[in-house]
Amino acid sequence: MSNQPRFIRPGLALAVTLGLATSAAAQQTSSSIRGSITGPQGNADTTSTITVIHVPSGTVRQTSVGSNGQFSVSGLRVGGPYRIEVDSDQFQDTFLDDVYLSLGEPYSANLTLSAPQDIENIVVTASPISSISLNERGPSANFGLEQLQSAPAINRNISDVVRLDPRIYVDESRGDQNGIQCGGKNPRFNSLTLDGVRMNDSFGLNDNGYPTERMPFSYDAIEQVAVELAPFDVIYGGFTACNINAVTKSGTNEFRGSAFYDYTSDSMRGDSLEGDKIALGDYSEKRYGFSIGGPLIKDKLFFFAAYEKLEGANLFERGPIGSGAVNIVDVSQQELDEIVSIAKDLYLYDPGPIPSSLDNEDEKLLVKLDWNINDQHRFSFTYNYNDGNNFTESDDENYEFEFENHLYERGAKLNSYSGALYSDWSDNFSTEIRLGYLDLDNRQIPVGGTDFGEIRVETPNVDVYLGADDSRHANDLNYDILNFSFRGLYYFDNGHNVTFGFETETLDVFNMFVQHAETEIRFRSIDDFRAGFPSAIYYNNAPSNVPQDAAAEWSYTLNSLYMQDEFDLLYGDLTVVMGIRFDWYSSSDKPIENTAFTQEYGFSNTNTLDGEGLFQPRLGLTYRLSDDTTLRGGLGLYTGGNPNVWLSNNFSANNVLQFGQRGRNFGYTDGSRSLFDGDIIWQAVEEGRPAGPGYGIPSELYEAVAGGSGDNFEINYLDPGFDLPSEWKLSLGVNHTFDNDYVVSADLLVTHAMDSAIVLHGDLERVGTTEDGYPIYDSVREPSFVLTNSKEDSTSYTLSASMYKSYDFGLDYILGYAFTESEDVQPMTSAVAFSNYTNRAFFDPQEQVSSTSNYNIRHRFTAMLNYEMFLFGDYKTQLSVYGSLNEGQPYSVTYDGTVDPYDFTPYLDFLPIVLRPGEERNSNEGPWWGKVDIKLTQEFPGLAEGHRASAFLIVDNFTNLLNDDWGILDEVDFPNTVEEGSEPFSRVGDASLYEIRIGVRYEF
Repeated sequence: MSNQPRFIRPGLALAVTLGLATSAAAQQTSSSIRGSITGPQGNADTTSTITVIHVPSGTVRQTSVGSNGQFSVSGLRVGGPYRIEVDSDQFQDTFLDDVYLSLGEPYSANLTLSAPQDIENIVVTASPISSISLNERGPSANFGLEQLQSAPAINRNISDVVRLDPRIYVDESRGDQNGIQCGGKNPRFNSLTLDGVRMNDSFGLNDNGYPTERMPFSYDAIEQVAVELAPFDVIYGGFTACNINAVTKSGTNEFRGSAFYDYTSDSMRGDSLEGDKIALGDYSEKRYGFSIGGPLIKDKLFFFAAYEKLEGANLFERGPIGSGAVNIVDVSQQELDEIVSIAKDLYLYDPGPIPSSLDNEDEKLLVKLDWNINDQHRFSFTYNYNDGNNFTESDDENYEFEFENHLYERGAKLNSYSGALYSDWSDNFSTEIRLGYLDLDNRQIPVGGTDFGEIRVETPNVDVYLGADDSRHANDLNYDILNFSFRGLYYFDNGHNVTFGFETETLDVFNMFVQHAETEIRFRSIDDFRAGFPSAIYYNNAPSNVPQDAAAEWSYTLNSLYMQDEFDLLYGDLTVVMGIRFDWYSSSDKPIENTAFTQEYGFSNTNTLDGEGLFQPRLGLTYRLSDDTTLRGGLGLYTGGNPNVWLSNNFSANNVLQFGQRGRNFGYTDGSRSLFDGDIIWQAVEEGRPAGPGYGIPSELYEAVAGGSGDNFEINYLDPGFDLPSEWKLSLGVNHTFDNDYVVSADLLVTHAMDSAIVLHGDLERVGTTEDGYPIYDSVREPSFVLTNSKEDSTSYTLSASMYKSYDFGLDYILGYAFTESEDVQPMTSAVAFSNYTNRAFFDPQEQVSSTSNYNIRHRFTAMLNYEMFLFGDYKTQLSVYGSLNEGQPYSVTYDGTVDPYDFTPYLDFLPIVLRPGEERNSNEGPWWGKVDIKLTQEFPGLAEGHRASAFLIVDNFTNLLNDDWGILDEVDFPNTVEEGSEPFSRVGDASLYEIRIGVRYEF
């Protein structure tokens, strides 16, 4: 075994996170060992047999050395330790011990054998440096078990770990969402896989990139995580930002397990910011879980299981004037009390209290089986379950306020299954066959139910909301994904490694989304609310007035073919990876044709992605300039990651499945009729509820929708000439290890986005120009939104550097910095077309201008320090410190141009999103934010030999604990626009206030 100090391996594993990492493949769940065997004179030893043993499980793999002295063994579990045995007929046998494998990265075992001697064999111990190859092929971040266990992961989320890479920014402003932004890109363009099953937010409703409310698998189940920003292997696909790939632990020949419990509450959280006393809601949060693994049949069949549960709370930071909330909304308690009184007395509806905290839950279970069928075949099966929820504000801008019943529960239940068969058919040929299935049931349920619609009451400075949020009146999403992949690997005796494969993934969607199915009613004042004089009434439904009949049901299949060759040149100093990937869509489902649209536009609204495809060439180069210096680079084309909700809109918003009506069409909004007039007939009133506004629908609107006529939303359609969005990635980098063991890395990543997906009005034509240069538009066809390609390309780049150092007294640290300039044409932040069109700043709503991305973090510094000591015998004391400092998100100063200059023509709905002449989108930067998190762990004796107990303390935002002026995140509100003359930033209490979490862990 290695005689190196015990802290070196974790330290070096940590070093790879900032670009020193090896290339970990997307959809990859295994690793491999490659190398060459030569004799004392450097000649190839073709008589050797290579045996690879995974020591914990006893799994054995064997191969022969080829004619050029090289060998390759693939499909190996990540981690270790492994033992590599070289049995030679000519030279001295050699054993290589203590080998650890990284996710998807070939381990290089280039050995020179000695002449025959009297001793039986020679044992070579793998050093930690050789265990972690620094010959990466592109900018990446690789995180092993040591980082997962030691990091201050207060959320038990991989986002707590990957944020160490300065190119990866984790948005901590949205509670548990923690969206991962890679290189200044929208999190929606990431891809996430677990044991080969894609766990993206495939539909596109979440900010965190997950299909569920939190990470959908247990934190203790993870063996390794890799984040790739620009991989050049052709097996990578389905993203343009980054690929996040996680593999889970497996059972071994020893029974191993763990259990944990941790706790926090309002008494362990900060209660002041910048001298302001903060009123926190009462809450407590606990998490607990266990993991266990071992043999069912020794050396043959193994199991691993992990379970954890969260019982927590969502906190709400907004309150009226004088409430002591984190963020004060410009409305008085007196005004709110008056609205509540009117709602209860006249509308017979209780809107609920001002929200402070609501309980939430999250439960995860993962079970994995590994079966060594024989020395040539291995099978792995993984089952994963997650069900969790959050309570969410839907109208939470500075000019909005909600009562509790207007909040809604976001939740999702996920079940996934994955099976993989790894087979060695010969010393040269191996295959991987994988079959996976995922089922997701998404829910969005108003806290107060859906028997009462949404009401908006305008006060002088704030819009107040009560009733069910209008987008959750009839909202139900279910989808499933079936994927199959075949991958072959052929190793030629001349050193060429050829990879080829086919993948297919079918997405099947049921999506019911009917806004205003219970009506939305707006009032311009509290007095109008009391008198029942609305300014607007909205009602949408299927002609049957049954929302389920308006649901969109559709599917498509994404297919992929790829082939790649990997080989060495220049005496093995240059490694070349070159290949090509082809992705294409197939589908027989089409949106229902709207004949009126076809007549006006001259083409049908039924276009889909069927038949669309893209060839994606890749080239990666790694040059070992010396033992201390490695150069790397590559160029590749990528596609994928665009949320499917954008396509789903074309199936549901076609003005055939559902229709909308407005109160203005029937004299309800001109002041001539009160909603309390006795002649109004209220339809669709639920049993036991009063017939009146909010509970029912005015009969004129109800019957008009039933008759198939409507004052409809804009129809959505896909541009008939739509091309798959794609992105070129060019990467250059260097690693160097100095004589004093400082490890330094630097990378340049340039991306060029083409044919980006954007939303435009399909009915507008420019007919003139104002004196200030604003365009004048006229709607000349049926109003529509088109999902189309941008004609403007966007170029972005990231320049990053890192430095790592380890000391023999137990200290190691890593420092990182990234400079990013990321651009896009539209931020595409939302689910529905109207929101994508309006949630941005512009001079011309139809413009195609590449500007700074909403997700760009121009400057970002990160640091991680680990100090390990043994104060009590052999029981470890460890301190881990994470720190970051970054410039804020960009934003635009805007005004409401709905009437002047646009005369409501582009349907901007009175939002402050228009730029003044000469202004550019996102030309301002938010304030810098810095924080430090710490974790302190102390080991204790267990109850039996080999057992260990530990206690830990995590402080999130330790800086704020030291001083309530420090660690405060001031951030511009969504969608990164600030109305002229208004306060640009709001304090984000969840990210700014310190939180302490204490816990215990037991391992056996």
